[in-house]
Amino acid sequence: DELARQHGAVNVAGLACEITDGGQLQALWDEAVSRFGRVDIWINNAGVSAPRKALAETDETVIAKVVSINLGGILLGNAVALRGMQGQGGGQIWNMEGFGSGGQVQPGMCVYGATKCAVNYINKALQKEVGGSGVQVCTLSPGIVVTDLLMGDYDTSSAEWEKSKKIFNILGDTVATVTPYLVDGILRTNKSGAKVAWLTTGKAMRRFMTAGFNKRDLFSGLPSQP
Repeated sequence: DELARQHGAVNVAGLACEITDGGQLQALWDEAVSRFGRVDIWINNAGVSAPRKALAETDETVIAKVVSINLGGILLGNAVALRGMQGQGGGQIWNMEGFGSGGQVQPGMCVYGATKCAVNYINKALQKEVGGSGVQVCTLSPGIVVTDLLMGDYDTSSAEWEKSKKIFNILGDTVATVTPYLVDGILRTNKSGAKVAWLTTGKAMRRFMTAGFNKRDLFSGLPSQP
């Protein structure tokens, strides 16, 4: 409603869908085409996290949920967008990276990290599949963004959380900070295989170097997680 007020109802549309259901994703595409004529940019962003536990201690229902959404959902989303964009003669698909996409490994992150590691392969495979079609497949890397998804990985009353929070306050950012940068990068991109990354290696190094005199608290005022 707020977006409609800001930009006009004719320029804004919303449709909730289950990303593990290809039919609902197709309905989302069809609604967008019906409203706006075509889809120029499609972002596969939806994902869920898992509690930080060893794989052997992780409930199989949690494993199935994370894999079906983070991996199955991104495959179905790409399939719908690819068919539509090849039919209309072009467009951009953006797939969202996360922990594990760059080969990072950390105890307790096996399930989530495996699904995000797969994103890197999906991007490379699709970039070969769409060559010459006018469709571009690209990557978004938002870095560490303070959201419910991030906090949901932790017991926020634990010592582990307090240690991790120190790192997040150095390297993390809010949605309001990261989003405009990503949007600007998307709008500037005109080639397949491009990557828009917020938290680059250089930026991370500068954050650590200045952490001693640049205190940040991204979590004050946020509700505690159960």
